[in-house]
Amino acid sequence: MAAGIVAGSVASPALAAREPSAKLVRCGEQSCLRVSGHRDNPASIVRINGYAVPAEGDSKWTVHLPVDVVREWSAPNARTIDVSIGSPELQQESIASVALPIGLLADGTVLASLVINVH
Repeated sequence: MAAGIVAGSVASPALAAREPSAKLVRCGEQSCLRVSGHRDNPASIVRINGYAVPAEGDSKWTVHLPVDVVREWSAPNARTIDVSIGSPELQQESIASVALPIGLLADGTVLASLVINVH
């Protein structure tokens, strides 16, 4: 039984590595969100927050979206996006909630003044 528990804990990191991830990158003059992941079938459709996006790559795929597009497709102050991989021939879809970089879609707070007390 202990061997089964150890085997299960060893397998978990491999499964986690297949989950999509998001990272903020530069693309030309603007900032983009690079979303990458894995799909079993290269013909599977990648959707971000319900929108089909062109993915580069076969099994290992990547999508670059301008931050303005991510902001338009997401709820205000969102901390995650939904990434789904749909298999048209099997009529099934897997959905993952992917964490966004901290503060990416947060409202910008403008400070009128900042007071610093030194003791």
